[in-house]
Amino acid sequence: MTSSIYLTSSQRYSGKSTVALGILDALSGTAGRVGVFRPVIRTDDRDARGDHVLELLLERADRSIGLTGEDASGVTYDDVHADPDAALGVILSKFHELQRRCDTIVVVGSDFTDVAHPTEFAYNLRIAANMGAKVLMVLSGRDDALGARPAEDVAAALEVVLPEFVASHASLLGVFVNRADEEAADAIAEAVTAVVRNRAAGDDARAPVWVLPEQALLSAPTVRDLVEAVDGTLHSGDENLLDRESLGVVVAGMGMERVLERLIEGGVVIVAADRTETLLAVLLAHSADTFPSLAGVIVNGPFAFSPVIQQLLDGVDSNLPIIRCDTGTFETAQRVMQTRGFLAATSRRKIDVALASFERSVPGDEIRALLDVAPSSVVTPLMFEYTLLDRARRDRKHIVLPEGADDRILLAAGTLLAREVARLTILGDESEVRARAAELGADISDARVLSPDDPALVARFAEEYARLRAHKGMTVEAAADRVQDVSYFGTMMVHLGLADGMVSGAAHTTAHTIRPGFEIVRTKPGVSIVSSVFLMSLADRVIVYGDCAVNPDPTAEELADIAISSAATAAQFSITPRVAMLSYSTGHSGSGAGVEKVREATRIVRERRPDLAVEGPLQYDAAIDAAVAEKKLPGSLVAGQATVFVFPDLNTGNNTYKAVQRSAGAVAIGPVLQGLNKPINDLSRGALVSDIVNTVAITAIQAQNEAPTPTGAVGPAAVDAA
Repeated sequence: MTSSIYLTSSQRYSGKSTVALGILDALSGTAGRVGVFRPVIRTDDRDARGDHVLELLLERADRSIGLTGEDASGVTYDDVHADPDAALGVILSKFHELQRRCDTIVVVGSDFTDVAHPTEFAYNLRIAANMGAKVLMVLSGRDDALGARPAEDVAAALEVVLPEFVASHASLLGVFVNRADEEAADAIAEAVTAVVRNRAAGDDARAPVWVLPEQALLSAPTVRDLVEAVDGTLHSGDENLLDRESLGVVVAGMGMERVLERLIEGGVVIVAADRTETLLAVLLAHSADTFPSLAGVIVNGPFAFSPVIQQLLDGVDSNLPIIRCDTGTFETAQRVMQTRGFLAATSRRKIDVALASFERSVPGDEIRALLDVAPSSVVTPLMFEYTLLDRARRDRKHIVLPEGADDRILLAAGTLLAREVARLTILGDESEVRARAAELGADISDARVLSPDDPALVARFAEEYARLRAHKGMTVEAAADRVQDVSYFGTMMVHLGLADGMVSGAAHTTAHTIRPGFEIVRTKPGVSIVSSVFLMSLADRVIVYGDCAVNPDPTAEELADIAISSAATAAQFSITPRVAMLSYSTGHSGSGAGVEKVREATRIVRERRPDLAVEGPLQYDAAIDAAVAEKKLPGSLVAGQATVFVFPDLNTGNNTYKAVQRSAGAVAIGPVLQGLNKPINDLSRGALVSDIVNTVAITAIQAQNEAPTPTGAVGPAAVDAA
């Protein structure tokens, strides 16, 4: 039976979307297929672009359900105004359709935009009662005009609406106070809890109360929002930086020195078009390491730049967006100050901050227990990704990211740090890396940024590398040049215990990433080959494919190594290993060199690991489909229920994983390298930010499972030829 919860508020700007995002994330770990629903939206635009809350939640909901804006929305405000009863019927009909596709549904009520009759709050409670969904109430701890609300005012806001629950036959499940003054959080929780205990009816009086502190970033507008507000155009600068949040406004109505004194990190400066000396000073300050990094400049007024000023601007190498508008300074400032931001699907930094705040304030276990959500036997891609991040943050490891010049790495680092997934070192020139991260709106202040030219470390790494490669004639002088390569530098950090793992490859080839691992970290005892797997997240489970990225044509012995390593990797990620050694023949039905290689590899695996469930040779259909397995290899403990699929060569493995990824809509996470003494993982050069986040989490989990290795120790020299 589908379980449902209904989020609503009796106030504007309470931040329901932040709470909804946090709940959706908390449920994603165990609640199976989690869907979202908006009973009332602002527009008939059913692709969700007209409702930023719905668009945000659909991006985060379980992709395997395939929800569209039409599926996840009920009626418009106009429909409710015209006929509330008929609108309710449509809402319930669409909700019940959605229930058939989901295990859990998070329903987010309307936005308190004055549906006059019946009252909007009462109408939301009426919807919830008819859905059979219990209500999570969201109160605002802040008034945008007056500032932070005292604890007694927040409590009074709840007390005044509690009778509506009785009148509407709705049940109160819990209360969130969002946007609260952090210093007053305990007092607010105490006051609101007292109202719940003393004024709520029946079981509602046991509803828990959580308090989330105000996060100024979440209501900050982006520079793009400000462009729209002032009817402006982008005069120069990087259009991609328009999505950076504006954290404050400076109106340059004073002397240049006074303006410079008032610049703030992430701020926007309003400069009159005839004050070009101030504009140039602001651009220079933005470029200087000694001043804050700005989000943008708005140049107001109908005055064109003179040719010489335009020539100067054209010659300034700055990505800072400069916006032109025709309005006067007062009107421009007024429009900017009245612009409010919101949590949108494209707001990566806001999403990170919102989720991190929710995780710190509201334990996910409490939410799942409150909703009585039973663990699901299904493992969706969203559930698996949630599990990765959750496991990684339980024991935060130190991961080095060598490619600090890549924007994707910086954006991923911002997410990883905000969500407290791992501790990070980023390689690159510190001033350049931090300046670019600031331009992108990625907060990497908690990361260490280290130059691969650091003389002390280069000297230490060169001495160690020369020792490791002395049998190849490596000298300390030659080693000093080699270890300044970012992949070698990062690998030396891992080898010497200065980091727990490394993730690279967004801007480098696989060979460039893993060759230093062969030479420095080396293979684990008893492992002759470094290989890889992809964690293939299907609609309802996760399976393991190996080797799809490293070894072109492994021998039988190497194939056995790959199988044993892949089984161990599967177990690291809570996947019970049942290993299928794949070929074009099942059992004894065929022959040939390829089949014999797989048959011999299977024999070696059984000899080395008699405890491991392994079958081979197996065709893919017999490995994954129980009905086919019953015909081709009845009675097998692996056929039809394999979880680890070992391909006979790279050609087969690489093409198969890509075919399943594209044709079946699977999420392919990897390649995950295995067999090295310490975790080093490769990225595709086409990796998305989310791929990098997942790979860092995987690397951190691998590091959690590694036994401590003494500094300077290495495995057997099985790959000296590298």
